[in-house]
Amino acid sequence: MISSLLTAKRSISLRRLSLSVSASLFVCLLFSAVAQAHGVADGDKGFIQEISGLHLLPFTYLGAKHMVTGYDHLLFLAGVIFFLYRLKDIAIYVSLFAVGHSLTMLYGVYAGVNVNAYAIDAIIGLSVVYKALDNLGAFQRWFGVQPNTKVATWLFGLVHGFGLAAKIQEYEIARDGLLPNLLAFNVGVEIGQLLALGMILIAMGYWRRTAAFFKYAYTANVAMMCAGFVLIGYQLTGFVLS
Repeated sequence: MISSLLTAKRSISLRRLSLSVSASLFVCLLFSAVAQAHGVADGDKGFIQEISGLHLLPFTYLGAKHMVTGYDHLLFLAGVIFFLYRLKDIAIYVSLFAVGHSLTMLYGVYAGVNVNAYAIDAIIGLSVVYKALDNLGAFQRWFGVQPNTKVATWLFGLVHGFGLAAKIQEYEIARDGLLPNLLAFNVGVEIGQLLALGMILIAMGYWRRTAAFFKYAYTANVAMMCAGFVLIGYQLTGFVLS
């Protein structure tokens, strides 16, 4: 009887590991292709280079577009809210992230801080890995310490803001009307973030109502961690070759 239970338990563990590996491999292949598409579209860049002065709506649109298509930012946010159920908690964490990336984005562009886009995007990939490990309880098991999740979210928000700043500087924006345009871009980023977050929350809400959520939560976070490592590898390769 005991032997049968051990065999069954081992079989379940092996299936769980196999599913995690399969999901991780799929995510790795997906992100190795998608990672190359994340950047400034030539059409957007050309438009911004040709204009100067106050253009609030175009910059709001560009900010929303960048966040909605910014899979690295959205992956981190998905990790942040993965085990958050109350809207109050979600609002606190998302606000901390928003304040962090707004500060460094505005400062980075307005002050002309030149940060290597590959290096900062590699750190953004690291933030995804960190959050996946945090969701898996790895830090508590490995070090016996649970990092302050609110502080970590805010600090990584600062890093994501420098990533946004690096992308904005690729537009080569005119200094005329720079601050209002940057504020409009940031408003667009927040709008895009709320839209994307809303879709993620709807999907998560349906998933959480099923037994599959806790069954596959481990696999989902392993896949998320794998995606973060792919982002790190891709960006570090670009950094070395640039």
